[in-house]
Amino acid sequence: MKRAACSALNPGDREDARYDCGDRFSASWPAPSLLGAGLPLQGKPSGRCDRSASRTQADTMDFNVKKLASDAGVFFTRAVQFTEEKLGQAEKTELDAHLENLIARGDCTKNWTEKIFRQTEVLLQPNPSARIEEFFYEKLDRKIPSRTTNGELLGQYMLDAAKDFGPGTPYGSTLITVGEYQKRLGGAEREFLQTSAISFLTPLRNFLEGDWRTISKERRLLENRRLDLDVCKARLKKAKLAEAKAAAEHELRVAQTEFDRQAEVTRLLLEGISSTHVNHLRCLHEFVEAQAAYYAQCHKLMQELQKDLSSANGDSIPNAFVINPSTSGMSVCSPHSVTSLPGASSPSRSLVSTNTLEPETLKIEEVKPPATGTRKAKVLYDYHAADTSELSLFSDELITVYTMPGMDPDWLIGERGNEKGKVPVTYLELLS
Repeated sequence: MKRAACSALNPGDREDARYDCGDRFSASWPAPSLLGAGLPLQGKPSGRCDRSASRTQADTMDFNVKKLASDAGVFFTRAVQFTEEKLGQAEKTELDAHLENLIARGDCTKNWTEKIFRQTEVLLQPNPSARIEEFFYEKLDRKIPSRTTNGELLGQYMLDAAKDFGPGTPYGSTLITVGEYQKRLGGAEREFLQTSAISFLTPLRNFLEGDWRTISKERRLLENRRLDLDVCKARLKKAKLAEAKAAAEHELRVAQTEFDRQAEVTRLLLEGISSTHVNHLRCLHEFVEAQAAYYAQCHKLMQELQKDLSSANGDSIPNAFVINPSTSGMSVCSPHSVTSLPGASSPSRSLVSTNTLEPETLKIEEVKPPATGTRKAKVLYDYHAADTSELSLFSDELITVYTMPGMDPDWLIGERGNEKGKVPVTYLELLS
């Protein structure tokens, strides 16, 4: 009866009824007439779908295992070929000279670009913690927060100190002036850092993290194709039967084609290094221009600051230790051009006065110390006066020193109690 009922149905219903006749559907599966009427299905097949899914999963697992085994075999043959080449037991296909030169040029470009990039980062941001923080912000693709420069921070400290000391005092008013200029210098530094990062650091980083990674990937693929080609050559040499030779020759032709194609791709990428050099050259010019503009702005601000301080203070605070460029006084042969450090060996007694201004011209007894500009100095070595215009010194003693207009910068006027005379700077350590 069931078979007869099934045969009486149309082809579409007959296929559905076949499962019903075979009791393969659950009890909730609808009758064939409902299927023919296009009504929605309420049940689902319980046997065939499960077996189909299991069969698909098994096929996928079998494919993955086969692919894994194949990849492992290729890797093993490449490793064997590479080892034999290093040991001199296998022949190696050499790249053409032009490609070898391009590879060497690419490696040189990468190495020096990386060094220049790292050192430029250190120049623009000496703080390693700040560099690490900026690195993480870049990797997270987030905006780097604005950071106060050292100049701006110093200027703010000076302004705050002026409030406590009193803006109306000479020291307080000077702190305000200098602090404002320091903040302006810090702002100029901030602009320079931003400009340099955009115009110079970013192109270098894009090359290292973009173009060079692509080149490195293609070079690794070229090396794998070369190893595969050499493996095929070795198989062809070892093949003895005609069928084995034919198969080996076919594999060799395929490997040679893939190797040539990959060599061409790698060559084109490496030839692009020339355009990279042109781009980096343009960026280098922009970096130098940014540096020149920054230093010029700093120089201009410092000149303005000097004028402001000079006009505000006048001659009330003379700089007693400024070297007079129009010195027409004594020319002294000194063993050192700068103040010697403590603990250094005593300079030889070759300090001879060859001044055109005779000692009696500068009358020491008539020299008066300035109202401001005197300093304390510690004597480093014993010094014996050459004449009455000089003052003998004893090691480790403290004396008062100052300069006079027209004096040689290597000499100062020293006072010890009621004694007074010229003393060499190289025998002193200026304290305050």
